[in-house]
Amino acid sequence: MRQFGELEAVIMDRLWEWGRPALVREMVDDLRRDRPLAYTTVMTVMENLYRKGWLRRERDGRAWRYEPTGSRSAYTAALMNEALDTSPDRRTALAHFVLQMSPHDVKLLQQALDRTSDQTSGQAPEQASGQASGQVAEQASGQAPEQASGQASGQVAEQASGQAAEQASGRGREGNAR
Repeated sequence: MRQFGELEAVIMDRLWEWGRPALVREMVDDLRRDRPLAYTTVMTVMENLYRKGWLRRERDGRAWRYEPTGSRSAYTAALMNEALDTSPDRRTALAHFVLQMSPHDVKLLQQALDRTSDQTSGQAPEQASGQASGQVAEQASGQAPEQASGQASGQVAEQASGQAAEQASGRGREGNAR
């Protein structure tokens, strides 16, 4: 999976914001407020997004109504996972990522981890993993996550900091997190 091109990203952002199927004409009219674009350019980009699986479409008379096949958060998560796949040492990459996060984002991450951990405890690892993915997807789709304590978010940062320090000092083990 690759990142969207500039116009693809703008079109997807508008569709996610609108939360409803849209005609190419509606998209063109909206985009022309910012810059001049030909109808055929927007039509081609939306058709390409459809062919790539990012949009679905339904006939509306002679035109098509397009809507996203997935959420913005699912797209973001896929990009993050792809970036993580480029590292041979996932543990250290994750530790550095967490260290760069704002305290608010660390708290959100801890809430997601706590929620999936609480709801998957006592299950077989394969079953828990699949259920955890679904639960995170539910959270990403707009369900409010449970409140986590400040201490829990601190633990994520402490663990990440310790792992990064361990790696920097040469005591960490390369590539054993895959």
